[in-house]
Amino acid sequence: MRRRLFVALRSVLIGWATLLFIAFLLKHPLLAWTAPVLGVKWLATAELAFDCLALAATGWVVGRLSRTSPIFGVLVFAATLLFRDFSPTLAINIPWLLRLAADALRDSGYLSSLVSTVATQALLFGSLLAGGLLSRPPEEPVSIVSPIQ
Repeated sequence: MRRRLFVALRSVLIGWATLLFIAFLLKHPLLAWTAPVLGVKWLATAELAFDCLALAATGWVVGRLSRTSPIFGVLVFAATLLFRDFSPTLAINIPWLLRLAADALRDSGYLSSLVSTVATQALLFGSLLAGGLLSRPPEEPVSIVSPIQ
């Protein structure tokens, strides 16, 4: 039990340090540099792509440093992203998604926006989990030659 608590705490601290480092020192300068080249039409797409890359890299780092249970560490870190609006820094906004779902239940005009928001949030959390899955060591060594039998 104590080991799981240590892994969870370490995953949250490492995850936030990595995510903030990537977001502020890499993502924002790269986005500012590429915005004039991409133009206004592609800016939102580029920002979503950078968010996916930042989350995948964060998932990889958290999973790599939680060697005993990488997926547990990534899931604990992902749970910390559920409760706040991170819109200025990251496109994750689960409280907005819940409000939008409630509005869509009352008025079907919100349904297309709900589908788009659900897809975006699923893509972002999927990137985080994919990074965590990629951090695991391979089951058996990779070889370019087939084994002799």
